[in-house]
Amino acid sequence: MTPKQKTERESVLTLAHYDHERGMNSYAFFKTRNHATAQDLVQDTFIKTWGYLVREGKIDLMKPFLYHILNHLIIDEYRKRKTSSLDALLEKGFDPGFDNSERIHNVFDGETALRLIQYLPAKYEKVMRMRYAQDLSLKEIALITGQSRNAVAVQAHRGLIKLRKLYNRT
Repeated sequence: MTPKQKTERESVLTLAHYDHERGMNSYAFFKTRNHATAQDLVQDTFIKTWGYLVREGKIDLMKPFLYHILNHLIIDEYRKRKTSSLDALLEKGFDPGFDNSERIHNVFDGETALRLIQYLPAKYEKVMRMRYAQDLSLKEIALITGQSRNAVAVQAHRGLIKLRKLYNRT
């Protein structure tokens, strides 16, 4: 790039900045609701435009080009994961409580279900204990019992239905 071309591009960008910066700031603020973020996005727009001009890009209409870049930067800003510091949240009154009750209920329900397995018929009890107490796969249970995998799956399914009936009675 020759010095003359550089001067021409600088004047084009300076003129665009003078003509469109105010409107772009208003637009960006309308979209982000934050003055600092809006100003940063507009400045980034002009930086990206300058980079495009330096790479000898051709811009037919400056205003649509600038707003196109600004829109993409606003979208990128929306997509960023918003992080909040714990200190800021505590100042606003956030209290990070810890509710363990649902996990406790799940543990008690699981213990109750395991205790109810003993009341199932023998062929279902054996498969249900291996499947849910010992956490064996259907293939492993089939090898241990000498049955087909399909037969074990059927017994586990039927045992589960019977276990649900027992559980709902209690």
